[in-house]
Amino acid sequence: MADEGRLQGKAALVTGGAQGIGRESALLCAVEGARVAVVDLNLDGAATVAGEITAAGGEAIAIGADVSVDADVAAMVAGTEEAFGALHVLFNNAGIMHHDDGDAQQTSDEVWQQTIDVNLKGVWLGCRHGIPALRRAGGGSIINMSSVPGLIGGYNLAAYNASKGGVRLLTKSVALHCARQKYAIRCNSVHPTFIDTPMVKAMYEGSPDPAKTKAKLERQIPLGHMGEPDDIAWGIVYLASDESKFMTGTEFVLDGGITAM
Repeated sequence: MADEGRLQGKAALVTGGAQGIGRESALLCAVEGARVAVVDLNLDGAATVAGEITAAGGEAIAIGADVSVDADVAAMVAGTEEAFGALHVLFNNAGIMHHDDGDAQQTSDEVWQQTIDVNLKGVWLGCRHGIPALRRAGGGSIINMSSVPGLIGGYNLAAYNASKGGVRLLTKSVALHCARQKYAIRCNSVHPTFIDTPMVKAMYEGSPDPAKTKAKLERQIPLGHMGEPDDIAWGIVYLASDESKFMTGTEFVLDGGITAM
């Protein structure tokens, strides 16, 4: 691990850290000098990622938590402060996408509620419990995972659109609140397109013709291919670092050009 990394001296908490963008972000934050709390509903997966960090000479812990449960979120923040003495970076990354999400008429009550609970309520709970911890540390950065569907609509993504659009505006509310209170806490949302993670793989590998489905997804991206998890994770490092000290309340879009069309 770097002795003089971009995140040296910072303690970071990453939810949904067992796989995909969360895993890569936890690893790169550690490479850049952060101590990392890897949080996931899948505690074994989180422990594997934390083990990768410690094996490489970094400092990490694993915490099991359901981000839609208030007590779990309070405990993950407290556990990070207890382990590292402070919390400087909170990446509210955990999220889900139901492949039977549908249009506004077809979406089931169960899919709607679970999507909102994890993707939006989970981010709100993270902010609610994270803000006091970041204040105790003297300030820091909150990073909330939204999506391109948090910026543009999809006829068959009613619950996902609602949850990710909610994250976008919740982020602005948190940023303005923290600025108004002079907490020295910044808050920004991140908006990826299709990234080749387990969640996106499930979209095309479960189809009758995975190669055709993947190609169809990639044709929507002007750059012509899906992103890799590190394409997003390096953006997380930037938002976590002091390099982004004048950036708050805005969207960090990493979409291969989709929203330029």
